[in-house]
Amino acid sequence: MPLTVLLVDDEPLVRAGLRAVLEAQPDIEVTGEAADGAAVIPLVRRLRPDVVAMDVRMPLLDGIEATRALLRTVPDPPKILIITTFENDEYVYGALRAGADGFLLKRARPAEIVNAVRLVADGESLLFPAAVRQLAARYGTGYGTAAAREELRRAALTGREAEVLRLMARGLSNAEIAARLVVGTETVKSHVSAVLGKLGARDRTQAVIAAYESGFVSPG
Repeated sequence: MPLTVLLVDDEPLVRAGLRAVLEAQPDIEVTGEAADGAAVIPLVRRLRPDVVAMDVRMPLLDGIEATRALLRTVPDPPKILIITTFENDEYVYGALRAGADGFLLKRARPAEIVNAVRLVADGESLLFPAAVRQLAARYGTGYGTAAAREELRRAALTGREAEVLRLMARGLSNAEIAARLVVGTETVKSHVSAVLGKLGARDRTQAVIAAYESGFVSPG
């Protein structure tokens, strides 16, 4: 079965460009398009895409609110890939905190766009970890770091789980973490699942943001 994608952007040329790039791949199918976040939920319910690639700034409902609404109302929601012009944007950080799985730069090369969609669909790796560190440094304060520290304390991660979270925050994939720790990838997957479960995180992105906002990992 092909990987299915819903495109949501108020610029027709952006949607057309993304469709052309993605549909050039034999394993990816664009099943729908929308010009605003307000149309996302009914389209997702009807089309059941694997990934929603969505602009962060739109006139009626932006990507942040659309992400929140989608995750709140749709069971087993698709992965959400935010499309943005600037990586160091408070809107991007807000969308990631709301539950988006990663973000894609509009200036990205075709191969990077395809890779971003596949990575987010697979849940394997956080996109642009350096940029997420910068976002956390710039916008992470003021979101209740004391509460985040307490949540992390209550999670009671084991020493190995804490080590895995630090490596996740640096953007390492499961295979790279396995090589660093000299263990099997299945073992790493088990540790990652345990970290997500203990933190109550939907995915790696949410876990990494929790690590930065709690001060467990420094954005510097």
